[in-house]
Amino acid sequence: MSRRHGTDGVGDVQPRIPRQQARELQEQGVQRADSDDARLSAELAAVVAGARRRAVRDGDGQIDTAHLLHSLLESDPEVRAVLGEGPRIARLFGYLVQRSIGYGLRWHGAVEDSGGVPVVTGTAGFSPLAAGCMEYAHGRAARNGGGPARGSDLLAALVADPQARAAEVLERAGIDPRELFARLEAPSSR
Repeated sequence: MSRRHGTDGVGDVQPRIPRQQARELQEQGVQRADSDDARLSAELAAVVAGARRRAVRDGDGQIDTAHLLHSLLESDPEVRAVLGEGPRIARLFGYLVQRSIGYGLRWHGAVEDSGGVPVVTGTAGFSPLAAGCMEYAHGRAARNGGGPARGSDLLAALVADPQARAAEVLERAGIDPRELFARLEAPSSR
């Protein structure tokens, strides 16, 4: 057996959890959400991919706003800074993690749609509300300079509708979604 030289001497090792292909995701009930959308920054495309993995892992049929919030917090330091480091962010992660082991189980199998956002059709893999949030983020980015949507654009979208699961999680963690939305929409924060 030949041994490759590297820092750990292990060489070529396959990942323990193989990447799921689109066909496997569809078999599990989650259609592939479009993370290759040119209107997304590279960072936000990674957020969508992370939310998709989380939805599959949780056994949910669609990516909802709480999946997007969880993935956004994990990957965007700017968003974490807006929410505040320390105990607030730890409490928020705690609620998001509890989603699949108790808190949030009432969401399992239910489609997230508050009726407050127009239903966006043709956005496979997202709940109607999450699809509306993605469109809102794209529109906000276009209004604020025309670049691709970023994490702060998506965060503003996630808290725009108080019926969103993301807004409910934020509220339970002691973060007022309405106050956060007002801060994000203030001219100085754009």
